[in-house]
Amino acid sequence: MAVKHPAAPAARADRTASRSRRARGEWVTHAALILSVLIIGAPLILAVIKSTQTSSVVLSPSLLPGGAFFQNLSGVWQDANLGRYMLNSLVVAVCVTAGKTTLALLAALAFVYFRFPLKGAAFTLVLLSLMLPTEVLIIALFDLVSRDLNWANTYAAIIVPFLASATGTFLFRQHFLSIPTSLADAARIDGCGPLLYLTRILIPMSTNTIGALAVIQFVYAWDQYIWPLVIMQQDDRQVVQVGLRRLIEVGGQTDWGAVMAGAVITALPPLIVFTALQKQFSRGFALSEDK
Repeated sequence: MAVKHPAAPAARADRTASRSRRARGEWVTHAALILSVLIIGAPLILAVIKSTQTSSVVLSPSLLPGGAFFQNLSGVWQDANLGRYMLNSLVVAVCVTAGKTTLALLAALAFVYFRFPLKGAAFTLVLLSLMLPTEVLIIALFDLVSRDLNWANTYAAIIVPFLASATGTFLFRQHFLSIPTSLADAARIDGCGPLLYLTRILIPMSTNTIGALAVIQFVYAWDQYIWPLVIMQQDDRQVVQVGLRRLIEVGGQTDWGAVMAGAVITALPPLIVFTALQKQFSRGFALSEDK
């Protein structure tokens, strides 16, 4: 007959107490995370609720959802031409994202795999450009685009000035540096040129970094406000952020229900892009060799 060890009940009790403490700790962690999500998402939740209310109820403290969302959306979509503004922003965001990614790939290829004079100084200047926001250069950029290039009121005016990306160049350069140089030597021996090496080898190995950059640049291009407000005077080519601002009448009666419905709808494209590329976005910034 087996003899029970006298310490067995005490060990089981310790394990039970440990699991209980761990369960309580997990509940506290989950509660804190849920509270944090609610606090961070409160503006969006409030906007969604207010977009369903009529204009007379929006400014009240009521937080009960209404049934006027499609009515508000119909008014802002047709009367305020929100659909056209969103199409313009979509064209600009896609072109800027594709252009920035392409140019950043080519620039990183040159900085990593080519030798040329003052390469280090050139890369330093690229990084220094991150310290110059558009607002600082807006006057000189306006003179160049409108007077010298005659691009005012064109898509080129809000696309071309933003095609260069110091952030993308830095990200791709760091990623390319993590790839063994023996791979480039083997490709060169097999007769693979720089562009073929980029398209056949580097790009398939950089999908996560490309996805991360695409999310950043799409959201950046979609949220443009100051520069389109200055350079675009025609409503048929204006972007959605400026269009939303024009819904708010200064000194007049603003339909806040329509404004909230428009804000909710215009937040969907960046949200869709981020959701679709969430995995690549997370892995693109992971500090690991398998990113």
